[in-house]
Amino acid sequence: MNSTHSSAARDFNLDLQADVLVIGGGPAGTWAAWSAASEAANVILVDKGYCGTTGATAAAGTGIWYVAPDPDARKAAMASREALGGYLAHRDWMMRVLDRTYANVNSLAEWGYPFPLDDTGQPQRNSLQGPDYMRLMRQKIKRAGVTVLDHSPALELLVDHEGAVGGAIGIQRQTGERWRIRSNAVVIATGGCAFLSKALGCNVLTGDGYLMAAEAGADFSGMEFSNAYGISPAFATVTKTLFYNWASFTYEDGTVIPGAGSQKGRSVIAQTLLTQPVYAILDKATEDMRSIMRNAQPNFFLPFDRMGIDPFTQRFPVTLRLEGTVRGTGGIRIVDQSCATVVPGLYAAGDAATRELICGGFTGGGSHNAAWATSSGYWSGQAAAIYARRSGEQAIQRQVEPAGTLPPERKQTLDPKAVVAAVQAEVFPYDRNYFRNQSSLTASLERLDSLWQTIRETGMATTVQAREAAAMVATARWMYRSAIERRESRGMHKHTDYPQLDPAQQHHLVSGGLDQVWVQSQPLSDQVVAVKVAVGAGQ
Repeated sequence: MNSTHSSAARDFNLDLQADVLVIGGGPAGTWAAWSAASEAANVILVDKGYCGTTGATAAAGTGIWYVAPDPDARKAAMASREALGGYLAHRDWMMRVLDRTYANVNSLAEWGYPFPLDDTGQPQRNSLQGPDYMRLMRQKIKRAGVTVLDHSPALELLVDHEGAVGGAIGIQRQTGERWRIRSNAVVIATGGCAFLSKALGCNVLTGDGYLMAAEAGADFSGMEFSNAYGISPAFATVTKTLFYNWASFTYEDGTVIPGAGSQKGRSVIAQTLLTQPVYAILDKATEDMRSIMRNAQPNFFLPFDRMGIDPFTQRFPVTLRLEGTVRGTGGIRIVDQSCATVVPGLYAAGDAATRELICGGFTGGGSHNAAWATSSGYWSGQAAAIYARRSGEQAIQRQVEPAGTLPPERKQTLDPKAVVAAVQAEVFPYDRNYFRNQSSLTASLERLDSLWQTIRETGMATTVQAREAAAMVATARWMYRSAIERRESRGMHKHTDYPQLDPAQQHHLVSGGLDQVWVQSQPLSDQVVAVKVAVGAGQ
């Protein structure tokens, strides 16, 4: 607890109370808010941007892991990515997510989401248009009575003398006014961390929730599975990669790059980009497919239209943009089926929480991540509301203080932009993060540890930019410390010193700590996959 802060009401322009505070306004956050409100809880949701328009989902279309409750179909769906994920996923969690996602997506249809029909007139519910989806979710939570504070990022959690979470403090970006919300429970749904790589919709995904959770005592799982890169035109930010299945990849002279279009093509592209440009052309798409693709993902084509490029007939340069834990699987560790963390009163949902339980060490855009967001959001909101109700009205009046551990800025100024640039220099390069080895990981971690120490000694201003910078440093340190400990290649973690999967390392890696980062292995059998909680298994 940081004694340099005061939480007296007079220090805040806006001082509110709620049963449940939800931090983050993407799919996980809005589902959490709706679920908590459905339990008759008084709910406040705060968003760094405008709820319904910010984040990775709101920016474009997304697939979703929606599978009808047919035993054979469900079995095939669960088996489809187990090998890619390094056999770290848990089938009972997969089944819970499939059940909950099926119910939630069907609710979206009942609420009026315009799912398209196939040739037989049946609704196709395995994909969502982000803008329509999030607009509907904003409407639903507002109608449910949720108070929404837009452009109001949280900066620090509040905790009581026993370490239980009691709300958060933050700032309203448009006015500069400070807010405090005291609550009996908090759901962190702040998304993952893409390190301001300019990937589409990721400008607000900077690991803020990780830092807040860690300061309160939470830990993490799967942070080594954090080196996801998305293919993007070199002149744009769109990292939606499905359409590259119909692409040919070439060198600058037009020669096809061997293996670039295969299942391991992204590794080939990354290796090539280390020394020379890579070009793509969507020449494998038929005329009929081209119009379907434009209707399915209109955002994908906007950069090309602006540049006067026809991606179906003209080559264009591509790059790989880091999406980190947004398309990775690591995140805050949850300890039961309610998505509770080790911190009393604190829950995690969506990309802020680990997705190893259903993805193991590999995932991608949408699909399992989208299913996890709606499911974990639903469970965490419901459980937070029940926790808040059991805590009683008197709990809201308990003494709480900010949990932030970073000292206030001293006379020496530490520029957040310089901190961000220093972190990006360690996590962006393919030969440091995509292709990992002990030497480069160790060297990067030493520089990151030194950067964290500088932050501790110099202090950081309690501003959005400063907290984002500190969160990115902390996230990179959990990532690389975990990556050093996984001496094998599994899932998306590619270790060039240990290129094979090691059956002896079929376990989770739990990490945590701020000044001293620690990592320990956790056997799969120790995962709390069968814990029964008050909300009931499979609900």
